Amino acid sequence: MNTSANAGRSHAVLSVASRRRDAEFIAGRPSENTPTDPTEYFGCNVFDDRAMRRYLPKAVYKSLRATIDMGTRLDPAVADVVANAMKSWAMERGADHYTHVFYPLTGLTAEKHDSFLDPDGKGGSLAQFSGNALVQGEADGSSFPSGGLRSTFEARGYTAWDVTSPAYLMESPAGMVLCIPTVFLSWTGIALDKKTPILRSNQALNQQAARVLRIFGVDPKLPIASNGGLEQEYFLIDGSFVSVRPDLLIAGRALYGATPAKGQEFDDQYYGVIPSRVLAFMADVERQLYRLGVPVKTRHNEVAPSQYEIAPTFETGNLATDHNQLIMTVLRKTARRHGMSCLLHEKPFGCINGSGKHLNYSIGSPEVGNLFAPGENPHENAQFLVFLCAVIRALHRHAGFLRAVVSSASNDRRLGANEAPPAIMSLFLGDQLTDILEQFRSGVEVTGTAGKRLMNVGVDTLPPLPADPGDRNRTSPFAFVGNRFEFRALGSSMSAADSLVVLNTMLAESLDYAADFLEEHMQGDQARLGEAVQKLIQTVMDEDAAVIFNGNGYSEEWQNRAPWCCPPFPPTTPDAVPVFSSPEVMALCEKYQIFTRLELKARQDIQLEEYVKTVHTEASLAVRMARTQIYPAAVRYRQELAASVSSCRALGVDASTASLEELSALIAGFEKSLAEMERKVALVNWRPGEEDILPSARMCCSVILPAMEELRSWADRMECIVAEDLWPLPSYQEMLFMK
Repeated sequence: MNTSANAGRSHAVLSVASRRRDAEFIAGRPSENTPTDPTEYFGCNVFDDRAMRRYLPKAVYKSLRATIDMGTRLDPAVADVVANAMKSWAMERGADHYTHVFYPLTGLTAEKHDSFLDPDGKGGSLAQFSGNALVQGEADGSSFPSGGLRSTFEARGYTAWDVTSPAYLMESPAGMVLCIPTVFLSWTGIALDKKTPILRSNQALNQQAARVLRIFGVDPKLPIASNGGLEQEYFLIDGSFVSVRPDLLIAGRALYGATPAKGQEFDDQYYGVIPSRVLAFMADVERQLYRLGVPVKTRHNEVAPSQYEIAPTFETGNLATDHNQLIMTVLRKTARRHGMSCLLHEKPFGCINGSGKHLNYSIGSPEVGNLFAPGENPHENAQFLVFLCAVIRALHRHAGFLRAVVSSASNDRRLGANEAPPAIMSLFLGDQLTDILEQFRSGVEVTGTAGKRLMNVGVDTLPPLPADPGDRNRTSPFAFVGNRFEFRALGSSMSAADSLVVLNTMLAESLDYAADFLEEHMQGDQARLGEAVQKLIQTVMDEDAAVIFNGNGYSEEWQNRAPWCCPPFPPTTPDAVPVFSSPEVMALCEKYQIFTRLELKARQDIQLEEYVKTVHTEASLAVRMARTQIYPAAVRYRQELAASVSSCRALGVDASTASLEELSALIAGFEKSLAEMERKVALVNWRPGEEDILPSARMCCSVILPAMEELRSWADRMECIVAEDLWPLPSYQEMLFMK
């Protein structure tokens, strides 16, 4: 019997089965030089405040600290001193190269390594790192996505040091590299990265939040910044499976695969005991992240088999975004060292939960605290209610913009089911806050509602347990969770930067509106502040409360109601992304100097082009796998069945042809679907940089994706019939349950 079709799969299964599975798995052991107490090495690879105090003169330290804390302009005179101190700190720890790390519009991390060493003209070398080299670098501005903003012959691009995000040392078997977080700009000053808009939006948010605070008699000295906590979900499977699955290797998701007998329906995965091999991997990841100053706090099994989560504590939004990029890098790198593969695709396996990246969002500063904290009596906290109303108004007015930045071919597959929120943006406030706002809206005397209550568990040894006044809603894309908002529509592989920028910008616009409204109704009389706040709440609730929904986001009630109360919410990327070039979004971003019209249009084109590239690549790969792996396996098994039937009949034994006929019908359907698929892929006449990419994106969405699903349906049915020793692809059962 010919088993060559399954040699790779058999080897992968045997390889996984033979691995050591205990917590002493060699790649998971800490090095002998690693202290056992994380507090001893946390941040040891970061040029943080401790390092600055040690290596910088006091005057330089104070100047640099003022730039970091107060947002003052960097003094060029200190750059050389800081650069020399950074070099000394890095080289003492073994670094001999540095790089300006930036985040281009691919959403990935980019870096170019340069050596500290320069020839001394006498056959030797000197270690040098100037202030100019620290503050500014140069990269090719045309080789990254630019949406037509940079032609191939217009290549110059610049990186510029972001002093608010600390430099760090990235360790690898090849040594250490000093990594300096930077922005990335074209020669003409156009933002070609993810970080620049964050810094711009933080400025706009600070200006408008400070306006509102001054109305309440608070004159903040420190900038008001956005804060973020990013929960990162991911899948972890053995790397041997990926090596023999071209779809996982290239596309990051299984283009084919029959539903296993067991998935997540037993609800036995979530918070379950972490497998020893996975726990060793997690511990290794955490040790690396601690050294990089990333405050990871939580690890656990997620809902789907082989799905997990890692989450840090809150940080400023800019730093949280940088740290999330580091988390994704370390997850992937460490998985390879453990013989595994970390899948960050939003929907790597079709029949179970996908993966998101929940952005816990708040604003504030060490001086004024968290401006989304309601306090013990939220109905009496006028300042909180104003900021809350600004969020309600912002989401209702700019929900389409927020929906657009979480659009991608992969996230389209995730949104709307299996605990992922629907594509329709809504705001969950909970019963307590909703009731308070409705009391203000009706004009009755606001008495508040019940706060925290105590639960009597009914067990004598347990004291009464405090319960929050409201439950949590897992179907809401934007939910208030006590003192922050959790944005759950963000995809696991995405940079959090785009969502953070839109949240900052739309909130800045609504705070600007709130400040104008309060000032107009107070008319310079501070005694009228309470009355003005009352009118603001009533106005926002009358005009924007339709976005509030505390029920089941999957329900028909919301699906039917939402289009009438909100702007349309398209479920797919080609319909969602064009909002970037709408007059409303362009006016918003220009007013607060977040994006120019050219930058917005470029981002729209890049996102649509990325969608087309993704679908086109997946479709081409699906065709190739169908031709070279799935079809041959099915035909070989049909030959075996036919030979078996012939042999039986030759011996006078009655042999049923039902399986042979069923498989033949499936092969015929598969062949027809494959031919149709190839014809449709050829219709997408796409070329990189084409002027109008939207028609190609719509073609991919409405024609190619349904054809892929049709082709897959035939293949998955054949997988359930063809003998396992012939089927070439590791199954869902093997990939998800073999650790």
